[in-house]
Amino acid sequence: MEAQEFTMETLAKYDGKDGRPAYVAHDGKVYDLTSSPSWENGEHEDEHYAGRDLTEDMDFAPHLADELDNFPVVGIYTG
Repeated sequence: MEAQEFTMETLAKYDGKDGRPAYVAHDGKVYDLTSSPSWENGEHEDEHYAGRDLTEDMDFAPHLADELDNFPVVGIYTG
C-alpha cells in the first residue's frame, strides 16, 4: 500500500476540530495525534495546532521529537 501524501492544504483539513482527526507533520512524516488527550480539539498547550507542519516548532518544545513515535504515521508531508 502506497503512503498517502499530504500537502499544506490537505494537511490543514485534519485540524482535530468538529470530530475531524488531528494530524501533524514533522520531518516529512504525518502523524495521527487524535488519540492523545494532549491534543484535544486539535490544540496542544494553546501554542500548537493540528493540521500543520510542526518541524520548526519542535526545536522549542520541552520534549524531544521522538514523542511522536508513539503515534501512527499516516502518510508523508510534501509541503
